[in-house]
Amino acid sequence: MGTNFELNMDEYLPLRDVVFNTLREAILRGELKPGERLMEVKLANKLGVSRTPIREAIRKLELEGLVKMIPRRGAEVAEITEKSLLDVMEVREALEELSVVLACERITEEELEELKRVAKRFEDASNSDDVTSIAEIDVAFHDVIYNSTKNAKLISLLNNLREQMYRYRVEYLKDPVVYPNLIEEHNQIIKDLEEKNKEEVKKVMSEHIINQIESVRDTIRKKRS
Repeated sequence: MGTNFELNMDEYLPLRDVVFNTLREAILRGELKPGERLMEVKLANKLGVSRTPIREAIRKLELEGLVKMIPRRGAEVAEITEKSLLDVMEVREALEELSVVLACERITEEELEELKRVAKRFEDASNSDDVTSIAEIDVAFHDVIYNSTKNAKLISLLNNLREQMYRYRVEYLKDPVVYPNLIEEHNQIIKDLEEKNKEEVKKVMSEHIINQIESVRDTIRKKRS
């Protein structure tokens, strides 16, 4: 395991969360590569912790779809496959479309202002090369829309899906070519929500998700060929 990551200490978080965040970042950044085995003892020694937080982190990463358990081999970093991409994104597309339609009816002026602030933060961050930070801001943009629906069940479903979407979001945002179009889509979504244009915002959100699917699918195919 000749990777270069180390524990990202945070005095406010329990050790198990610090270990989880560190391993998650290493997978998303590609420092732990698809197919690489996650050996509890080696990781514990490398990060200077006991095996317990490593084991807990691996279990959580499995729930996110970032790690899979292989019989008689143990844990390894999950491959990014077209099937796993489509399974997650088909569900996401349907729920995101529902969320913007409900948001048209229920979003407040304060939430619209918050959406504009987050969109501006995304635009500013797109000039940096910190992909995980850019991804977090993109998550925040969608979270404002989810919360504006005032539908607790929908918000819960989208929150559960968020972690499984995160890997594809990061993969998508690794290519800066997509940023201008993404910024334009964010601004169009805000405009349609302001105008309460349900059909248009549903269409823009669908395109927003489809563009992501196609981009990540191309990346998967290039890696395979």
